[in-house]
Amino acid sequence: MDLRSELHKAPLFQNLELLANQIVEGFISGIHKSPFHGFSAEFAEHKIYNKGESTKHIDWKLFAKTDKLFTKRYEEETNLRCHMILDNSASMYYPKVENLSVSNLNKIGFGVLAIAALMKILKKQRDAVGLSVFSDSYSFYSSEKGSERQHQMLLAKLSEISEERAPAKETQLYTYLHEIAEKIKRRSLIFLFTDMFQTSGDDDKLFEALRHLKYNKHEVVVFHLMDFDKELYFNFENTPKRFVDVETGDHVDLYADSVKEAYEEGISNFLKALKLRCAQYKIKYVEVDVKESFSKVLNTFMTERQNFL
Repeated sequence: MDLRSELHKAPLFQNLELLANQIVEGFISGIHKSPFHGFSAEFAEHKIYNKGESTKHIDWKLFAKTDKLFTKRYEEETNLRCHMILDNSASMYYPKVENLSVSNLNKIGFGVLAIAALMKILKKQRDAVGLSVFSDSYSFYSSEKGSERQHQMLLAKLSEISEERAPAKETQLYTYLHEIAEKIKRRSLIFLFTDMFQTSGDDDKLFEALRHLKYNKHEVVVFHLMDFDKELYFNFENTPKRFVDVETGDHVDLYADSVKEAYEEGISNFLKALKLRCAQYKIKYVEVDVKESFSKVLNTFMTERQNFL
């Protein structure tokens, strides 16, 4: 047995649920210190009162503390259907990280933890959650449910994602987005975690697949995961380096400074086109640096959830 190979098959995180709880508790604590104190402390049990609703369930004690109107939530309520999509292709394992932790993540580690944290909030809100995972194939799909069994099953699936490196294969992001769009029938809030890299450079097909996700009146948020330092700003030492495409195995030997300007121009043009298409399709686009905290993801979720309802 190759011990090194077996170690690489270990899960990304040994206790995913515990880490997700820590992230959510830290997020709530952060809001607790903000002007939205009342919302943060009670968000799992209350929702903001909207004009025209019955005043029967307004929490007047909370109003006295916060000067904001909230209505009480009840256990049988399920207000939201949310579908998480995780890109598990080879490029998502960049950058190489020896020991993943909440403060030291690559793209796949960030995506897994972010989804687990959002699932924790959805569970507390008694909302329904589903999950799709794809790499070189559409490997996992579960429709939206709000049960404890569903929550544990999805956590188990996320925990199965390991550091094992599969042989290089082509990844066509747009193909799997079309397949996922066909499966989500009922109106849902869709969150896509991806680095937007695919073997094919056909951006039009990618943009068309994103538009397909909007069918059936879904609301879509794209969390574009990147290591800003390396993938956005191309900050490498100016020494001879071999750059390897982790999905195709192709490589090129060069000095980083010799292509830095052209690289930055190319990535800037792609991002501009991506943001423009997302705006045209009314898709929320969020750039995420995987070296930063989860606050941008969780804040976006809370805002989009409120707008969706």
